[in-house]
Formats: sequence, structure tokens, C-alpha cells
Amino acid sequence: MNNFKTIIFIILFFWLNVSCKSEQGEKYSNFPVSVEKTFYGVTKDNEDVYQFSLHNKNGMEINIITYGGIITKWTAKDRFNHFNDIVLGYNNLNQYESSSPYFGAIVGRYGNRISKGKFALNNQAYFLTTNDNENHLHGGFKGFDKVIWEARIIKNDSIASLELKYLSKDMEEGYPGNLDITVIYTLNNKDELTINYEAKTDKTTIVNLTQHSYFNLSGNFNNNILNHELVINADSFIPVDTSLIPFGEIRKVRGTPFDFTKRKKIGKEINNDDQQIKNGKGYDHCWVLNDQGKDMRFVGSVYEEKSGRFLEIFSTEPGVQFYSGNFLDGTLKSKTNGTYDFRSGFCLETQHYPDSPNHPTFPSVVLLPGHIYKSKTIYRLSSK
Repeated sequence: MNNFKTIIFIILFFWLNVSCKSEQGEKYSNFPVSVEKTFYGVTKDNEDVYQFSLHNKNGMEINIITYGGIITKWTAKDRFNHFNDIVLGYNNLNQYESSSPYFGAIVGRYGNRISKGKFALNNQAYFLTTNDNENHLHGGFKGFDKVIWEARIIKNDSIASLELKYLSKDMEEGYPGNLDITVIYTLNNKDELTINYEAKTDKTTIVNLTQHSYFNLSGNFNNNILNHELVINADSFIPVDTSLIPFGEIRKVRGTPFDFTKRKKIGKEINNDDQQIKNGKGYDHCWVLNDQGKDMRFVGSVYEEKSGRFLEIFSTEPGVQFYSGNFLDGTLKSKTNGTYDFRSGFCLETQHYPDSPNHPTFPSVVLLPGHIYKSKTIYRLSSK
């Protein structure tokens, strides 16, 4: 009789175990694809801000607000099917307005730096606002990261999308031309976020848009990102001076701390005795991507071993700015009641090169009337 009870117990144990695993597997495949709109807050200029939550069938969630087009939250599962937020940011609008280092924002009209805020088009000089010491950075004092975007939901059974629009008026922050911009965030059921950028102008201008999310794939913002393993599909990078402005040179990565052609921990050579490392206080440089003749190319990947999260990036852009969170210093409060300490997040910003308007050998960032600026980047998440 005891043997019979033992057999029954074993059968029930295995049945329950298999049943629970089956239910757990289904748990992450039966969420409805949806986009939810909620009120987020009011700006200092008395403008209403809304948040849109994109969900796919796997349970991934990406929250975006109309202020700056900011990604405020991005949940992804680890190898154990546990979801965590993987992007740095804040829990309220006031923090984004008062002290954000571009957390999760759409950046423009020109992502990255322009030397002394000066450039010329058609033999006419233009002078931009200088908000990074003597240089222009990420669109100026009120770039696209600080404006209110008009939002429209697009959804079907396989995608959840948010279309954002903004009209940047002629001479805003010093840029010529009325620039009509559309950015579409699309989350699909493959755990991919696709970002499509389009822009039109009525006057010759320059455009270089990007997305400025800070990632920490561990899902724990108290951890730094030095053990994340990085690949960048680039044989060359762009060296910079002490104000992070390019010399105009394109330099090979081989034999330098900037070689990420094979998977390497971010922290392995980040403190090397290298002048470029010193100039950037770590990594804050643009890599010249391989396969320049291709439209969509593999940019790079990041793997965090403990969680198993794996991020892959693809883009139509010629370069990627890798920033290792060197200016995070513990003064900004995190979403989890801690602080964002030194190198607690990294950015991989797909873009054209810094200061391109002043370097004729760099790919052009000029947009003419009647032409359409187009750019596309895909972030794909998985676990292993």
C-alpha cells in the first residue's frame, strides 16, 4: 500500500510540474497586443503630457511620453522569464524637465555635437545655440527632447505603434527651415522595437536624429554596466579632442581599447592609458559601421550574462555613438529609489557622425526641400 501511495505521489508531482511549466510558458504568449493612453503630467509651461504603453503578446511593455518622445520604461524578460525594466529614467515629469541627461529621448535637430555651434550651407553661415560649453549638443537648449509631440496610436494584432509628430520652426535653436518630423515607435511580437524617422523641410537644412535610451540589461540600476559584453560592427572609430569634437580623422580600432569587433566586456579596457579614453572619460565616441553600402546593417549587440538578456541593434545609419555613462555621478535619483551612479547605463545611439556639417569627408547630413530624410533602427531583445 505504501508503494502504491508513493507511485501516486510521484505521478501527481510530475503532472503538476509539467502543468505549471506549460501554464508558465503560455503566460508569456497570450497577452493582447495593445496601446494604452494615460495622463502623465503638466509641464512648467502648462502643457499636458500623456503616456502611451505599448504591449506585445509576450508581455513586453514600452512606455513613451509625449514630452520629448521619451521612453520611460522598457520591460524585457530574462532567461528565467522574469520581467525587469532595462532603461534608465524617472517616475515623474518634473524630473525629466529639471535634470535629465536625455534619458530615453528623441534627439534632434542634430544628435551629437557641432563645433562652436557653427556651420555653413550654400555659403551662408549659421550660428546655433551653444549648450555644451562652447559647442552645440543634441539640438540646443530646447531640442526635440524637450518639446511636446503630437501622438497617434496605430495598432493591429501583430504590432503596437505610436506615431509622433513635431514641427520645428525656421531658426528654432538657430536651424534654418521649417522641419516637419515624424517618428514612429513600433513594438512587434518578436520583441523588436523599430524606430522610423522621417523629416521634410522648406529650406535647405541639416538633420541627424537619434534615440537616447540608457540601457542596463541586468534590470538592476544599482549595478554598473562594466560586465556587459559588447560587439560593435565597426573596424574604425572617430577620435575626438578634449571637448569631444572630431579632428576629422577616421582611425582603425585594431590594437586600441576601441576594438569591439569581437565580444568584449565594456569594462575590460575602459580605464586604459589611452588619450582617447581620457578625452571621453571612458567611451563617448562614434564608431564608423562596416557595410556602408548596405541599407539596413548590423550595428552591434550587448549580452548581460547573469540575466541572459541579449540586445541586438540594426540600422540604416552610418555610425553609432557608444556612451558608457561617464557623466552619471550618483546625483540623479533612479526609478527604484536609488541613484544613477557612475556607468550605471550605456547608450548606443545610431546616427551620422558628430560635427558632420564641418567635415566635408563625412557622410552628408544636408536635407534639401522636396527631399525626405529617412532613418530606421531596430532594437531586438531576447534571452539565452
